Amino acid sequence: MIKWEGVMPAVTTKFTEDDQLDLVMFEKNIKAQMEAGVNGIILGGTLGEASTLKAEEKETLIKTTLSITEQKIPVIINIAEQTTEDAIAVAKHAESIGANGLMLLPPMRYKATDFETVTYFTAIAQSTSLPIMIYNNPVDYKIEVTLDMFEELIKCDNIQAVKESTRDITNVIRIKNRFGHRLKVLTGVDTLALESLVTGADGWVAGLVCAYPAETVAIYNLVKAAKVDEAMEIYRWFMPLLELDISPQLVQNIKLAEVATGIGTENVRAPRLPLQGAERERVLKIIDTAMKNRPILPA
Repeated sequence: MIKWEGVMPAVTTKFTEDDQLDLVMFEKNIKAQMEAGVNGIILGGTLGEASTLKAEEKETLIKTTLSITEQKIPVIINIAEQTTEDAIAVAKHAESIGANGLMLLPPMRYKATDFETVTYFTAIAQSTSLPIMIYNNPVDYKIEVTLDMFEELIKCDNIQAVKESTRDITNVIRIKNRFGHRLKVLTGVDTLALESLVTGADGWVAGLVCAYPAETVAIYNLVKAAKVDEAMEIYRWFMPLLELDISPQLVQNIKLAEVATGIGTENVRAPRLPLQGAERERVLKIIDTAMKNRPILPA
């Protein structure tokens, strides 16, 4: 049972300088997320550099996270495989080793039709009892999951939520108007998070939370307590940082921010490389300015 609400970090994968999993720093970050009050942990997304991880590394990360969280919050596994067969295999394996839920991307290297996309998601859903969140991001993945498609998908009881990343905030309202509480909505774009929460999103799948968990959770809690003005004060400070999430180099950007807050390193896995030159200086300046003006959070 997952409530599909609150802040759910899409966490980064920590590496050592010799390109091994850095489980010590990974645990430090997960514990910081939990101390801030997040509602779940999402593994294996873009921020987790999942496309570069070996199968055994993914399994290690899942088991490590389950051990750290001790069933206090759900651990959700992202699925972004190339074939339906592989996606089903990952879903079944995740369930067998104790994962609590799944986030599903559409087929990645083929622009599937609406019918093919629905068939793909349905096949995965029918292969597992785990609760599922569909990742709807047509900007990056070129496939939009429309309301009519969701009408078909929710015939599967375990398809329960959507990570809403269309960049159209009014889509939050359309989903809520059509499906009510049957389909929970979690905003997936950091720079539209407060606005989406105000218009009715149930939660926030966040990126910069990896470095700033307390500030992210504070914004969510303040909005849900109808203290939008107080939330806006933090959100205005946060915005230059949140913009680091909407970039092809979001992993490098966020890992630099994690260094600043002491809960990560900037080690990435090739072909990604640490930021260089003027772009590195630009990002470091944004982070440095934010750190010097970090807000005092309300109790």
